[in-house]
Amino acid sequence: MLVIVAPGQGAQTPGFLAPWLEVEGVADRLHWWSAVAGLDLVHYGTEADAETIKDTAVAQPLLVAAGLAAAHALLPGAAQLGRVGAVAGHSVGEITTAVLSGVLSAESAMAFVRQRGLAMAGAAATTATGMCAVLGGDPDEVTAKLAEYGLTAANNNGGGQIVAAGTLEQLAAFKADPPAKARLISLSVAGAFHTSHMAPGVDRLARIAPGIPVADPAVPYVSNADGKTVDGGTEVLARLVSQVSNPVRWDLCMEALERLGATAVIEVPPAGTLTNLVKRNLKGVATLALKTPADLDRARELIAEHAIPEGDAV
Repeated sequence: MLVIVAPGQGAQTPGFLAPWLEVEGVADRLHWWSAVAGLDLVHYGTEADAETIKDTAVAQPLLVAAGLAAAHALLPGAAQLGRVGAVAGHSVGEITTAVLSGVLSAESAMAFVRQRGLAMAGAAATTATGMCAVLGGDPDEVTAKLAEYGLTAANNNGGGQIVAAGTLEQLAAFKADPPAKARLISLSVAGAFHTSHMAPGVDRLARIAPGIPVADPAVPYVSNADGKTVDGGTEVLARLVSQVSNPVRWDLCMEALERLGATAVIEVPPAGTLTNLVKRNLKGVATLALKTPADLDRARELIAEHAIPEGDAV
């Protein structure tokens, strides 16, 4: 069974979109989605520096557009996407997979993610907050330490990788008294995403969500909230709104992919983060980080080996 996954914020690097502009149709799509989002995505994906594309309001639309452009190059049309066994995204990557599963149109996704980026950037500006990766350590002790300092496990990425989030003061106290045998890495992000600090962002998205057209997933959609496969388009959209202030449970998503029988995982650009997690946690599953068009031939080989046969696709 083939699974398509889409990464979250932080995976982007300067110029990562440049090689994709050589693929037929990609530039046209990016120019159109730029108009929808009100951002020059081609510029940000090819010429902007790291600091510029770290901006939440820029990074999130850029990630979704990149993932969709590459996915359409790999699996053009609904018939080809119907050969995929499941989709799963990490944080903002869930918007990408909502399109690939048929829940949202690309245009709705670009309008929604632009508002999401602006909402989260605005929420982050109200209080000085941040995030810190916690690698290793005893899980119970890590959890206890987070609670002691009032931090939230904003991401659980499996394999002993947790991302703590909270105020800068809380993070400083935590770093001064870390869990035993745990390595802490400060993350260069604008705020404590996927925590209660993002509640104003949820409110903003909740106001626009009722007017967004949705359809039920045509491809199984695995949710960050709990690793469950969501069958209704309205529920997928509701989860996209609430996930802004709720933890990302990528560990549960990987458990779900294992239960579903995943045999191959392809990660759309900017790829690498999620396939590395899958390699560590799902032994025996073939993986491919679709970083540039040079990876398309290998990706098509995986599709031929692991996807639903064309005649049986939904």
